Amino acid sequence: MRVRDYVGIGDRRQRQATYVMELLLVGILAIGLATGSTGVIVNTGVGLLVTQLPALLERDYGIALDPALTLWITTAVFLHAVGVIGLPWSDVNFYKSIWWWDHLTHALSSSIVAAIGYTTVRALDRHSEDIYVPPRFMFVFILLFVLAFGVAWEVLEFSITLAAEATGNDTVLTQFGLGDTMLDLVFDTIGAVVVAVWGTAHLTDIVGLVEGWLDGRAG
Repeated sequence: MRVRDYVGIGDRRQRQATYVMELLLVGILAIGLATGSTGVIVNTGVGLLVTQLPALLERDYGIALDPALTLWITTAVFLHAVGVIGLPWSDVNFYKSIWWWDHLTHALSSSIVAAIGYTTVRALDRHSEDIYVPPRFMFVFILLFVLAFGVAWEVLEFSITLAAEATGNDTVLTQFGLGDTMLDLVFDTIGAVVVAVWGTAHLTDIVGLVEGWLDGRAG
């Protein structure tokens, strides 16, 4: 049984929640444009683009994501955007004022990265007889895939922060130090473990859709 079956959230409610968060993202982007905040504009703009990926996959590739997966993706980018802007009357954003906010967004984001890795490899495994991924190795693969992505992300944050300090410009991504980086990787791992343990139950449908798309291209 899936998580949403326990909490009783139907497809319609999930779509409504996704739509509301997308509207709020547009509002946050407008605030960023009005205040001239580069960080808010870039992070929210990228987030809005990410929320359009489900519609793009369905339109161009015939891969229709489950409403729960769309909500999952939208929630991750929405919380990131909210963390960047914080409260309008506050001098610091949620990433700086709420100690666990960065950990929450990292765990959510890493779970999406893990889901992408799992879906891709599992679909290839089912599509091609030349590819075989043992179930036990799939768990290891997801962990390594997410950790590799997490390390690359931390390097990107560090580079952007240094560049912003050198040029005197606002940074769009902030590096809070070595200790924070280690904690980020810990919560990246937590997100990966969640997907590795429960990925089969929640991602079977999308794996089947990707496999069908691969079969269609091969045919």
